[in-house]
Amino acid sequence: MATATRPRWLRLRKLEQHEIQWLIAGVLICLLLWGFFALGSEVMEGDTKALDTRVLVALRKADDPSRPIGPAWVENVLLDLTAVGGPTVLGLVVFAVVGFLALQARYRTALVVLLTAASGEIANIVMKNLFLRPRPDVVPHLRDVTSTSFPSGHAMESAIIYLTLGAMLMRLAERRVTKIYCIGMAVFLTLLVGISRVYLGVHYPTDVLAGWMFGFFWASLCWLVARRFERETGVAQEREKTH
Repeated sequence: MATATRPRWLRLRKLEQHEIQWLIAGVLICLLLWGFFALGSEVMEGDTKALDTRVLVALRKADDPSRPIGPAWVENVLLDLTAVGGPTVLGLVVFAVVGFLALQARYRTALVVLLTAASGEIANIVMKNLFLRPRPDVVPHLRDVTSTSFPSGHAMESAIIYLTLGAMLMRLAERRVTKIYCIGMAVFLTLLVGISRVYLGVHYPTDVLAGWMFGFFWASLCWLVARRFERETGVAQEREKTH
């Protein structure tokens, strides 16, 4: 009797764990969106300006604000790192990944990556035009910029792209340590890009924080939608077929 009922009990337990995971993911997404707009409200009211200014000034030499603190090679490294979150590099990364997935006959998965990247770019433009925050003027910029400041597009789009790719690689990996490595590297790259924007004086710290928050939100939302409709869109079948 116990043997007959055990498979059903295991299925129910697995279903319960699955529902809890969805609930946690949903709560996290809501918290990220709430945090983003709460921070945006503080920024628009000017409540963060003093802290933002202090951080930017602290990263420059007291006798020459055009020169950042630290040795010269740090500036060169961060100039390289900021390009990792730029539209050119991110576009090439997406193009390369989509091409690889297409060659593996995983067309629907490639479409998911492409739609996530494209929708993230649109969301970035919408948010920048919604807040219209001017770029920092307290220190000279070490990189040419033209768009508005809030949220940081580099921080936001690198979070969207790298976290999406990190999550995709996590699902392909089998060992737990490999899964942690994949998502850890995605987060690490995203953090480096954001830090570089503040160091170069082209963004306030709150711009970058907002970019990270919205980027995490968008990547999580797209991941949640993709997981929900895996069977309907054929993504799950593609993954099973290529294993």
